[in-house]
Amino acid sequence: MTDQNTVEELNPSDLGTLDYWEKVYSEELNNFKDHGDVGEIWFGRNNSLRVIHWVTTQLKLDKKNDRIIDIGCGNGMALVELSKYFVKLMGIDYSQNAIDLAHEVLKQNNLSHIDLRVYDILDSEKCDLPEDFKVAHDKGTYDAISLHPYNPATKRQKYIENVYKILVPNGYLVLTSCNWTKEELEEHFQNYFNVLNVLPSNTFQFGGQIGNTVTQLIFQKKQRINELVT
Repeated sequence: MTDQNTVEELNPSDLGTLDYWEKVYSEELNNFKDHGDVGEIWFGRNNSLRVIHWVTTQLKLDKKNDRIIDIGCGNGMALVELSKYFVKLMGIDYSQNAIDLAHEVLKQNNLSHIDLRVYDILDSEKCDLPEDFKVAHDKGTYDAISLHPYNPATKRQKYIENVYKILVPNGYLVLTSCNWTKEELEEHFQNYFNVLNVLPSNTFQFGGQIGNTVTQLIFQKKQRINELVT
């Protein structure tokens, strides 16, 4: 078992707070309404498309029936790309402004059938999402949780448990991070997920700054001992 107390946490940042993202998406929503600008593609469009290409070509998915959830969907652009290959899609974000923007972006792309919800994946009292997703996609949400100013270790653990819960047996978590290495993420998730694949990735641009190489991992859900017993 991984001892969360031995993990060196990231320096806290406003990027780990809801208030920060509400402000960001409020501005981006206004920009979209004024200029049709969807806003930032976090980690760059190429890194996002690389993950989606791998999912569509390497995972044996039923494109009509397997369900995919985008955790921290932001402006919804990952859902726009996924909709070219899959039918049953859901996007969640704890920011109301992000979901409002995603609604507008999806409507512009004639994708109003995609299910969008204001939802906090860390909600331990109400984790009532369907537990039948084949794939969970996360581009930066785990990073943001890791930057929370208050007790990030507990929040990271709750994220892992809740994502595990909503995936079907042998389901996949597709994770993009710019704050954690492959080895660190493997340690964080080792009690619940195996690393299935590591994708090569390039530098990214966000907020006008060039960032380091991101880590893009494909995790597969483990079958845990208590599940075998029940």
